[in-house]
Amino acid sequence: MTQSIEIISWNVNGIRAVASKGGFAWLERRSCDILCLQEIKATEEQIPNDLFTPPFLETAINPAERKGYSGTATFSNLASEYTSTCQEIDTHHEGRIIETRYGDVVLFNVYFPNGQKDDARLSHKMKFYDDFLEHCQKLREEGKSIIICGDVNTAHREIDLKNPKANEKTSGFLPIERAWIDKLLSCGYIDTFRYVHGDLSDQYSWWSYRFSARAKNVGWRIDYFFISEDLAQNLEDAFILNEIEGSDHCPVGIRIAL
Repeated sequence: MTQSIEIISWNVNGIRAVASKGGFAWLERRSCDILCLQEIKATEEQIPNDLFTPPFLETAINPAERKGYSGTATFSNLASEYTSTCQEIDTHHEGRIIETRYGDVVLFNVYFPNGQKDDARLSHKMKFYDDFLEHCQKLREEGKSIIICGDVNTAHREIDLKNPKANEKTSGFLPIERAWIDKLLSCGYIDTFRYVHGDLSDQYSWWSYRFSARAKNVGWRIDYFFISEDLAQNLEDAFILNEIEGSDHCPVGIRIAL
C-alpha cells in the first residue's frame, strides 16, 4: 500500500535562533511527515523539547564536534528501520549527514560543505560529493530507492542564480561543482523542482543577508530534492516555500507516494 507523504528540507542557520523567533509555527498548518534541517548549530540537549506542535514521533540529531557549527536533524512521523550518520563520508565530523531508511527507500538529509574558504576546503567539498555519490550508488545496486535533500551549496545552472556571470569564479557556481550535479543526474537522479516546474525562473532558496538581497530576490537555488529515477512516477509535487522566513535559506519540499 502506498501513501502520499510530504518531506520538507530547510537550512535553518541555527535551530535555536529560529525557535526563539517562533519560526516553526508555520508547520502547524502543513501535513509535513518528515522534516530535515541543516546547519542546526546545536547538540541534542540544546534543542527545545517543545519545538513542534504536535511533536514528531521520531528524532535523529547529528551535531558537529565543533560547538555551534553545522549539524543536521531529521524529524519524522514515519517509523524508520535504520539510521546512520555516515562518518566514512563526513570525515571532518561536522554532522553533515543523516541517512534514514524506510523499507526500500533511503532518505538522505545532507548539509554539503561550502568551498568558499580556500582551495583546501573546495577539495574537501569535491571529495565529499564523490564519496557521497559512491555511497548512494552502492545502495542502488542493492535495490534501494534514494531521496536526497538538503543544502547542496551549489547552483546547478545559470537559471538557478540571479547573477551567473558575476559568480562564475565563485565557489558555489564553479564549473567543477556544477559538473558534479551533472554527474549526479547522469547517474539516474532527478532534480525534482526542475522535473515538476521546468525552466521556471527567479526561483531561489538562499539570499545573502546583505544589500536587501531577499527583498530584491537576488538569490541562489542551492537547496534541492533529488530522487532516483525509479521514484519519478511517485513524485506528486516539488516546491519552494520562499514566503517562510527566519533563516537566510527558505524551506524546499516534495510530495511523493511511497
